[in-house]
Amino acid sequence: MAWGKKKSGRKEPTFGLGAALSDLRLTADDRVPGGGDDRPKKTPKQAPKRESNNGGGDKPRKSRTSSKARSSGGFGKGIKRLFYWGAVLGLWAAIAIVGVVIYVGAHLPPIQSLEIPKRPPTIQIVGMDGTVLATRGEQAGANVSLKDLPPYLPKAFIAIEDRRFYSHYGIDPIGIARAAATNLMHRGVSQGGSTLTQQLAKNLFLTQERTMARKLQEVELAFWLERKHSKAEILELYLNRVYFGSGAYGVEAAAQKYFGKPAKNVTVAEAAMLAGLVKSPSRLAPNRNPEGAEARAKVVLAAMQDAEFITAAQAKGAAGVPQYNVKPVGAGTVNYVADWIGEVLDDLVGQVDESIIVETTIDPKLQSVAEAAIIDELAAKSVKFNVTQGALVAMTPDGSVRAMVGGRNYSESQFNRAVTAKRQPGSSFKPFVYLTAIEAGLTPETIRQDAPIDIKGWKPENYTHEYFGSVTLTQALSMSLNTVAVRLGLEVGPQNVVRTAHRMGIASKLEANASIALGTSEVSMTELVGAYAPFANGGLAVSPHVVNRIRTVEGKKTLYTRPAETASQVIDARAVAAMNTMMQQTILSGSAKKAELPGWYAAGKTGTSQDFRDAWFIGYTSQLVTGVWLGNDDNSPTKKATGGGLPVEIWSRFMKTAHQGLQPQPVPGLAPLNSFSTNPIGQALSSLLPGSSAPSPSAPPERGYVPSAPVYNGYRPQPPAPTQTNYPAARQQPQQNVRPEASSGLDGWLTERLFGR
Repeated sequence: MAWGKKKSGRKEPTFGLGAALSDLRLTADDRVPGGGDDRPKKTPKQAPKRESNNGGGDKPRKSRTSSKARSSGGFGKGIKRLFYWGAVLGLWAAIAIVGVVIYVGAHLPPIQSLEIPKRPPTIQIVGMDGTVLATRGEQAGANVSLKDLPPYLPKAFIAIEDRRFYSHYGIDPIGIARAAATNLMHRGVSQGGSTLTQQLAKNLFLTQERTMARKLQEVELAFWLERKHSKAEILELYLNRVYFGSGAYGVEAAAQKYFGKPAKNVTVAEAAMLAGLVKSPSRLAPNRNPEGAEARAKVVLAAMQDAEFITAAQAKGAAGVPQYNVKPVGAGTVNYVADWIGEVLDDLVGQVDESIIVETTIDPKLQSVAEAAIIDELAAKSVKFNVTQGALVAMTPDGSVRAMVGGRNYSESQFNRAVTAKRQPGSSFKPFVYLTAIEAGLTPETIRQDAPIDIKGWKPENYTHEYFGSVTLTQALSMSLNTVAVRLGLEVGPQNVVRTAHRMGIASKLEANASIALGTSEVSMTELVGAYAPFANGGLAVSPHVVNRIRTVEGKKTLYTRPAETASQVIDARAVAAMNTMMQQTILSGSAKKAELPGWYAAGKTGTSQDFRDAWFIGYTSQLVTGVWLGNDDNSPTKKATGGGLPVEIWSRFMKTAHQGLQPQPVPGLAPLNSFSTNPIGQALSSLLPGSSAPSPSAPPERGYVPSAPVYNGYRPQPPAPTQTNYPAARQQPQQNVRPEASSGLDGWLTERLFGR
């Protein structure tokens, strides 16, 4: 074949790999997706797809029918797999629930041994006439039967707390779901799903902590209660155990506390209020939040109407004119007495595990009089004198407390100023100084100098800054002259004064220094009044007490009876007579001459502490020893409130009422003022009264230097009238033209007065 010759159209056959691939044509459907530059570009018009044949070596394509079948099979397998794993998870969940139930149950007492616990013990405090004064303990009300209650009372609780109470078996799934949805919508706990049975289980057996374990225990116990008790029994238990605030457990206690009536007599409005308290008893207690309690009661009334427990007219009438006559419980001052009894109860009978009745020495009538005297006088004059608090203790000469007021308002302050508080007694401590001097041999006619005194830079002076020169001890005590008291204290020795006070009944620690004569060591009011009692009973030591007997409610067992005590003689009878004579002058002509007790023989002593911080008066008759204190809790000064002012007025008001209808009796050793001519003791002691043998003070009075830390008494002394001059001279300070006193001390003094020399 020559190079320039034209090629023919014949095509020669080929063999091998090239021949096998020569007819292969690839379309876009045959390519792997995702390609890059090798991916064929889409043309506007695609060539029709070639039919593949078995001889051409192409793989047969899957039909559309086979793909659907395979998809259907995969979905079925997924459903089966879902059911399988759901069953597995459900089984494990059931195992977990059973395990939790077993675990929770293991931490409960054995179900078969569970019993409804007894009600906590109640402590009932009664007065000397049997009148109930106060009740202490968690549950103050007695159990009431469901049949004894008005039907709308239990229905009020069902309406607001557990609408499906009679249809569920301990727990209410519908209520739980509703509460969960409500709480989810409010993004917090705004509604509870607990049934009455669950609440009862919690109140009876569990604590108030909010934990999942406690909730599960509550559910188990609710099932147990439903199995063991009927619905009526569960509802009755609930009404007698639920808490209503202010220490009231059970509907009876709540009705008595808030409405002053038994539960069987409450109205529809009052029943709604009680049912409303369960949600938040402390916050909604009507004696603390009457507006909140009333608003909640209206919600309960609406629920009762919705449940068709009451008619619309009943709901409207109860909501329109509320019957909430709430008693002001807890404000009475007798609660100070109840608190004091609670403090000593453990020492008398130990731990209380059953309900008891405490019989006290309190006279309810005198308690009311004492309360009114303190409250009324402070209401009228507290602003004038800047006095915010007061206290009063009255006891018989043997130490039986008849009345105690620890403050002007118990509901505002439970601090007992009559027992717990310790304050400076001021000049009301001086009788212990003078008693020490009398026991050392001085007499009421002994002369001492009322003049300025300097004790290592301390210069105590009298309240008026006046001095009266030579005065008798009777005049010095009745006029509450500070310089004489300090001189006497140093003369007999501060340590001896402290011993005398402790012997008389003062239990507090006393500092044996020069200022002890002016009452600078703090004491409690009860011990101070008790220390005055020997002056009223002839010199016998007493122990202030308020409990006579403690017994069980049924009276089957007596737990405590106050033992008969053999009182010891702490003051000689003649010293008692001398002291009573001197302190009688405090009322007749001295710092307490405003005291009024017509027809009775009384004695006492005023006291005012430094800067007028405390004002005292302790006075006594043959029937009662009564002390009054006024001041401020923060120890701030008053506006010159003195012992001879407001305390004396309160004392007189109380003592006048307390002595009505009683036959006047003289104080031991104190002769009646109207029988001196026929009574030899009276003749002897009459020389101590003004106008007899008392010396006249020196004139003119001198002004003194204000001391750095004195304790002033509380009145302006008046110079006594001129008297005879044949008085005995002071021991250790003889003066000219003064007859020396009897060398044998008080014995000789009385002998001389009675029989002469």
